[in-house]
Amino acid sequence: MCPSGRPWSLSIMFLLGMASEGISCPSRCSCQYLEVNCTGQQLQEFPVDIPLDTRQLILAANNVSYLPAMELSFLADLVYLDCRKNLLGDDLDFTFIGVAKLVYLDLSFNNLTQVTFSTFSHLLSLVVLKISDNPNLVAIEKGAFANNTWLRHLDVSRTGLTFLDTSTVRDLPNLRLLGLSDNLWHCNCSFLDFITWMMESNVHFPDADNITCYTPAGLHALRMPAAEAQLHFSCLTQLYKQDYVFLCLVGFCIFLAGTMAAWLAGVCAVIYEAHASKGEEEEEEEEEDTA
Repeated sequence: MCPSGRPWSLSIMFLLGMASEGISCPSRCSCQYLEVNCTGQQLQEFPVDIPLDTRQLILAANNVSYLPAMELSFLADLVYLDCRKNLLGDDLDFTFIGVAKLVYLDLSFNNLTQVTFSTFSHLLSLVVLKISDNPNLVAIEKGAFANNTWLRHLDVSRTGLTFLDTSTVRDLPNLRLLGLSDNLWHCNCSFLDFITWMMESNVHFPDADNITCYTPAGLHALRMPAAEAQLHFSCLTQLYKQDYVFLCLVGFCIFLAGTMAAWLAGVCAVIYEAHASKGEEEEEEEEEDTA
């Protein structure tokens, strides 16, 4: 018998103490159950000694310029990764190949320049993706999010984007919120399809008043509904140089076909007349021979 149960409680406390001593935590970071928080610690590199069962990793407000794919792959249960306000660049292809369970990813306020199909293609469970406030982000490849079919919240606001292919976001079946404000949208006829999709989709666009055209000068600062009306008028009625060339070729073909048809009709008429007159002459000769 153990009076008052004290030996048991001491044993449990001892075991817990041993377990806590075996749990590693990166230098200058704070760790609690399944979470590692390294916010604002002036880190230059991805931290080491992150517990392998970490579910939530916060690296916000540091100077990290590179995410090592190998170290990330050890965190196979990671579901939440916050890397906002760092120095991450355009070398993110295949970086997230080992964190397929990731649901939330924040890469805002970094130095991203492009998003390709290989950047997020392995994040099959991704629901929230924030890549806003990357002023050097100028290109998102068509189909870049083709594998992110669970994506519900996508933010590309305040970047250097001038164009976004409609299929890149239209083919996301679960998309409900799309941030597009304060970008450098070039509202030409090629962009009309995207604007029309915006007007007709059920997706919510936060800060919609600041989703405006940047170029051309005639549409600068114009909101998308007004831009759509103007582009519909100009793009559907305007003929470009290649259109005139095409029309000229069509006209020439029609003229040539008409000329050939008229010539063939004339030839046929002449042949018919020749055969008809020959037949009449033969009939007259037969009548003369009979007489």
